[in-house]
Amino acid sequence: MNKVFLIGNLTRDPELTETSGGVSVCHFAIAVNRNYTSADGERQTDFFNVTAWRGLADTVARYTKKGHKVAVSGSVQIRNYEDNQGVKRTAVDVIAQDIEFLTAKSSGSGDDFYDAPAPSSAPAKKKPTLQSFDDDGDIPF
Repeated sequence: MNKVFLIGNLTRDPELTETSGGVSVCHFAIAVNRNYTSADGERQTDFFNVTAWRGLADTVARYTKKGHKVAVSGSVQIRNYEDNQGVKRTAVDVIAQDIEFLTAKSSGSGDDFYDAPAPSSAPAKKKPTLQSFDDDGDIPF
């Protein structure tokens, strides 16, 4: 089974592109702290490249930015390639299947996912008033 769960902060703003077939793809990286500290007391961090596709890609690009905390679940993909100098390289990517936004709500400029929706221009509906009910005390069963 190839399954990975990561919680970390975006290290840069997500980059949304489209394939030649018109499919949305979003690339971003997250920094994930390890659970332990080194001998000198420093906590180590791992950096993961993440790829999201289609609707998930659009959502991530629209509602996240550098520094936001996210939970990513997906699978690991290993790619082998040759760089410009002809050296064989290996890249490890996380292919996201689900992403949950964990950043606390903010009070920003209005274009942020966590901001309250704009008030509706429709007039407020009046709540119905309740009528009194004359109960003679009989139980119907």
